[in-house]
Amino acid sequence: MGETTVTTLEGRHQAAAHPVEDPTGQSLLRRLRAPRRPRLWFEILLIAVSYWTYSLIRNAVPEQKSQALRNADLLWDLEQRLGLAFEQSVNHAVNSVTWLVVGMNYYYATLHFVVTLGVLVWLYRSHPGRYAATRLVLFSTTVVALAGYYLFPLAPPRLMNGGAFVDTVMVHETWGSMASGDLKNMSNQYAAMPSMHIGWSVWCGLTVFALATAPWAKILGLLYPAGTLVVIVATANHFWLDAVGGVLCLAFGYALATLWYKSKPYALPREVPDDGSGGGRDRDGRDRGGWSRVLPSRTFPGKGSPGKRFPGGRGTDGTVTDPDGGTADPVGGTAGHANAGLVSPRAPDDSPGPRTTDGAPATGAPTTGASAHAPDAPRH
Repeated sequence: MGETTVTTLEGRHQAAAHPVEDPTGQSLLRRLRAPRRPRLWFEILLIAVSYWTYSLIRNAVPEQKSQALRNADLLWDLEQRLGLAFEQSVNHAVNSVTWLVVGMNYYYATLHFVVTLGVLVWLYRSHPGRYAATRLVLFSTTVVALAGYYLFPLAPPRLMNGGAFVDTVMVHETWGSMASGDLKNMSNQYAAMPSMHIGWSVWCGLTVFALATAPWAKILGLLYPAGTLVVIVATANHFWLDAVGGVLCLAFGYALATLWYKSKPYALPREVPDDGSGGGRDRDGRDRGGWSRVLPSRTFPGKGSPGKRFPGGRGTDGTVTDPDGGTADPVGGTAGHANAGLVSPRAPDDSPGPRTTDGAPATGAPTTGASAHAPDAPRH
């Protein structure tokens, strides 16, 4: 009988090629960037406080009436030089159709909030992994708009000198805008640049178009900001250049979110664990392994019995083997095998005789190849 040899797991394979990072050692910045499932109570509180703060700051910005009127005249002259001063014609044409202009007044007053909140709720329920990044776009867009209200006060067309535009809310006595009628004292009248009706509506439209699966929903997503542009011009609440300012603010919001999350908001995983580790699947259904945590490996007792959850069997040292004869790497790394964490052991041997603890024939034991040339047993 040859000497029994014992081959340990440590001696049979090298350390993983890629080091495993302990999730507890991640930096605070990376944890903040990782997509996580939103919490309802926090989101409701955040939206309420944010909108209250936005309204407070917007209305606290000095109205600067004289400067706002001068800026409106400059903007109107610029549009005339460009040959694109069409706001007055649209305003008068729509004002001549009572049912249409009244509907636009209510559109301006309500959908700005209803649709935006509706898209946020839809994101929260159906795309929790993308919610925080897309919400960051909306919030940062609004913050930049506040700076615009302060730096460039602008009177809306309906308040310009000369009275060439029709204030449709005042004329038709509809409840429709905090910038007209009895509610005008509750809102800054000279904060028209940029237009957050456009900034928020384009955010809604792009989000629905990018993430919705139904074709009709994608179409509505594109039509909503286009309809909003018509409404803000027809009701004389904004110049079309105000809409350009809203789009520029939104572009800043998308750039900030992309830099922060190192990915486009709509390309982040759709689903993430409750613990905020960032695992999940992206919009194409592929696993976002870059965000996933590395879980500890498991070993199972037994000798060579096929595993129920794994296609391979188990070695005498408790490691799991794959169908190709590889051995599972307990640290989860890659070791030169097509399947991560597997290394190939010696070829299997079905010959009889004693075995070492790792399943190899003991020294001096006959092998299958040797027994094939052994002399025949004597016949009687």
